[in-house]
Amino acid sequence: MDEQQHITKKLLVLNALLVVSIVFMVFTIYGALNKPFTKEVITYNEETSQRIFADVNIEADSAYVFDIVKNEVIYKKNEFIQLPLASITKLMTALVATELLPKNTQITIRKDFLAEEGDTGLLVDESWKLKDLLDFSLLVSSNDGARSIASVIGATQLESPDYDLGRKSFITKMNEMAEELGLKQTYFINESGLDDGATSGGYGSAIDVSKLMQYILVHHPEILEATKYKAMNIPSTEMVHSAKNTNVGVEKIRGLLASKTGYTDLAGGNLVIAFDHSIGRPIVIVVLGSSIDGRFEDVAKLVKATENYITGLN
Repeated sequence: MDEQQHITKKLLVLNALLVVSIVFMVFTIYGALNKPFTKEVITYNEETSQRIFADVNIEADSAYVFDIVKNEVIYKKNEFIQLPLASITKLMTALVATELLPKNTQITIRKDFLAEEGDTGLLVDESWKLKDLLDFSLLVSSNDGARSIASVIGATQLESPDYDLGRKSFITKMNEMAEELGLKQTYFINESGLDDGATSGGYGSAIDVSKLMQYILVHHPEILEATKYKAMNIPSTEMVHSAKNTNVGVEKIRGLLASKTGYTDLAGGNLVIAFDHSIGRPIVIVVLGSSIDGRFEDVAKLVKATENYITGLN
């Protein structure tokens, strides 16, 4: 009996220590992400960056690696050039939607919303909570979902039955938000990032995408929660949808906090991620203008080099 009590006490102590460790980790990451958002880069150790990243060859036309806690650029390549964003555009769609209406707002799918390229399984007259439709649309990169969100929220804000007018108003708000955040190379033509002939649905730079990701992580991290998983089951009011992440490398990145892919003919392969290198050390990595497979390889190389960079400085 004494031995059993001794073992029980040990288990209670171990459980208590585990809970304390988890709480400490959560609050450390929370504190790191809730530092004041800044639009200016403070530091860049060019000599160290060039030495550690010297042998890193990536396909991407543009790339950017940013340490949120240190407010430091770790790596950069053509970070200011304006390029097509493809579905990375949906990050701004999600941000604007979240800031305009409550997460429990009902979004009903209309037939005309399903005219976008790519069928992700949404149904006519299906009703969704905004938060669930955002999770689904970001995870599978649903163009129909993005259009539904933009059209319904825009029309609701205007108090108008005209969903096309609502959609245009919503896209205007996306551009206003880009200006407010100081995203100088960024503007949007539609809510999904789809190409329209010779024009992309959204344009921006790697540094702008990094700033956008940082802002969401700081102010609305719930937007990105679903994007760190390989797959999820997400409910509408009618059924449960199986959603598979378009980021095929999601399980290969330790400490992943968020990710969003993008691919069109004009954009090539794009990818932005945020990962926690160590407790409370979130890093954002952006690659634009890679290939459909090369974007994942590019990010994997940058993650590894970033870990070497941070380890070398500690």
